Amino acid sequence: MPSICFYFQVHQPFRIRNYSFFDIGTSHIYEDEQKNREIMDKVAEKCYLKTNRKMLELIQRHQGKFRISYSISGTAIEQFEKYRPDVLQSFIELANTGCVEFLSETYSHSLSFIYSKEEFRRQVQKHAEVIKKYFNQTPTVFRNTELIFNNELAAYIEDMGFKGIVCEGVDRILGTRSPNFLYRSPNTKEIKLLLKNYRLSDDIAFRFSDRGWKEFPLTVDKYKQWVHSIAGNGECVNLFMDYETFGEHQWESTGIFSFLDHLPAAIMEHPDFDFKTPSEVVAAYPARDVYDAHDFTSWADMERDLSAWLSNSMQQEAMKQIYSIEKDVKECNNPEILNVWERLQTSDHYYYMCTKFWNDGDVHKYFSPFDSPYDAYLYFMNIYSDLECRIKAFKKKARRDLVKQLKDSVPRAERIEAKIVRKQVLQS
Repeated sequence: MPSICFYFQVHQPFRIRNYSFFDIGTSHIYEDEQKNREIMDKVAEKCYLKTNRKMLELIQRHQGKFRISYSISGTAIEQFEKYRPDVLQSFIELANTGCVEFLSETYSHSLSFIYSKEEFRRQVQKHAEVIKKYFNQTPTVFRNTELIFNNELAAYIEDMGFKGIVCEGVDRILGTRSPNFLYRSPNTKEIKLLLKNYRLSDDIAFRFSDRGWKEFPLTVDKYKQWVHSIAGNGECVNLFMDYETFGEHQWESTGIFSFLDHLPAAIMEHPDFDFKTPSEVVAAYPARDVYDAHDFTSWADMERDLSAWLSNSMQQEAMKQIYSIEKDVKECNNPEILNVWERLQTSDHYYYMCTKFWNDGDVHKYFSPFDSPYDAYLYFMNIYSDLECRIKAFKKKARRDLVKQLKDSVPRAERIEAKIVRKQVLQS
C-alpha cells in the first residue's frame, strides 16, 4: 500500500536592516522590525491562516485519514509569538487533531552542522523544547535546514536518537532507482531516509501556475493519475514543499486551494493508497537500499548542493567569521548576545548574498529584501563588526567586575598586608 507523505517547511527569518558603517558602535538595532512584521502579516493572511483552516477541514472531513507534517523553524515560531499569535494558535489546533506531526530541525534554520557540532546540537535541543511547549510532541524525525544532508549527518542524527530523516532525492545519487522507497545511509544501523520525490513535489510548488509548462493546467485528475501510476513500484511518495506554496507562491487566484481541497479524496479513490506522517512511514516500511551521499546535498537550486549559501567568497567569508566567534559568544554567558549570534546564523542571510544568474538567480532575488547580494554582504558584515565590538567590551567589563569582586571579598587589612609583603619581596 503506497503512502503519501506530505511535509511542509514553515520558516521566516529575522531580516536585518540596512545597517551602515556609521551605525557600528552607535546602534545595536540590527533587524528590520517593520519589514519583518509586514511580511509576516502578508504571509499570515495569504497562506498560513487560510491553509491551516483548509488542512483542519480536510482532516475532519476525512476522519483522520488525511495526515500531514510540518517543520517550523524557531525563528518562525518567535515571529508568530511576537506578531501573529493567531497563526501559532491555528498550528496548535492542527496538532490537537492527532493527525499532524512536527519534525525536528535547527532552531535558527542554520548551517551549524557544517561548522560546529556543539552549536548544532544546542539548536536541535532548543528547537525540541519549543515544539514540546506548543505542540506537545517530541520529534523523532529530523529535517535539516533546506534538506541539507550527507552520510555524516545521518550517523550523527541517529546517535542523537532520531528514527528518520527527510532529504532530497538527488538523481546523481539515486541513478535509476526510485525515490518512492525508504533508504538508509551506509554508516548507520537503523535510521531511515525519506527521499523527496522532487518531480511530483515541484509540479505543485513551482509549476502549478506556469502557463508555459506543457502539462498546464494541473488538474486533480491529472495529478491523481501520476500518483496512482506508482502503485507496484513504490511504498512512499514523499511530497515535500514550502508551506508558502499555498496562497503566497501560488496565489489563491490560480486555483491552488481548490486543488488542495479535492486532492486527498482523489488520491484515496485508489484503495491501495493512504496518507502517513514521516514517523508512520518509518514504522511501516523497511529501508530497501543504500543512499550513499558522501557530499552535502540540499533541495535548493539546480545543483541541489550547498552553492545557494557558499558559492562565492562573500558567503564563505561571512559564514567563516560568524562561527569564528562562537567561543567568545558563549563565554559571555549573555542571553542577548547569544540570541543575536544565533539569528545571524540563519541561512537566509547567506542566501541573499548569492550571485547566481538566470533562473536560480531570479529565485534568490525574489526572496531577498536587499537591492543586491553585495548590499546583503555589506550590511551583514557591519552588524558582525558591531557584535564583535560588543563581545570584546562585555568580556573586558566582566574581567573588571571580577577583579573588583575579588578585591571586595578580601578584608582591607589583608590587602594592605599583602602589599607590604609584595613590596618587601621586590626589594630583597
